[in-house]
Amino acid sequence: MTVTVVAGNPKPASRTLTAATLLAEGLRPGAEPAVVDLVEFGAGLLGWGDPAVTAAKERVAASDLVIFASPTFKATYTGLLKLFLEQFDGGTGLAGVVAVPLMLGAGPAHALAPDLLLKPVLTEIGATTALPGLYLADRTFAEDGVLTAYTERWRPVVDALILGTGVTNHA
Repeated sequence: MTVTVVAGNPKPASRTLTAATLLAEGLRPGAEPAVVDLVEFGAGLLGWGDPAVTAAKERVAASDLVIFASPTFKATYTGLLKLFLEQFDGGTGLAGVVAVPLMLGAGPAHALAPDLLLKPVLTEIGATTALPGLYLADRTFAEDGVLTAYTERWRPVVDALILGTGVTNHA
């Protein structure tokens, strides 16, 4: 099983990346998630054909489970993540990928943002988005128990979606 974390925070090694990695590890214990920290690509995200961006896109598309994570900026996900998502073909770019939208913010005002703003884009590019999006408080997610409760509740669904069918995205 291939698990990948995509972090769309413009700050390297961010809390967003930490939360996404914890979520991936909680949903697939024992799996070592690959990390795509979008800030590392810089201007390569502004066009098509950048070798590093293309390799990251291929890694994500070949994954079984991908956590797409962003801080909440101006009530939505970052432009950095949007630029990366634009690299995928509509309808088929993430076919066979179970995707989980994750967003972090300072307070509960934008708690629906993962489901209302990020999830539709993931669905549009072909991902299976059966799990609800997760919104975490950026300062307390490591100790408030929300992440643990989410992973315990939704881990069996991830297992059913990926392992139950016997179908994976890689040979």
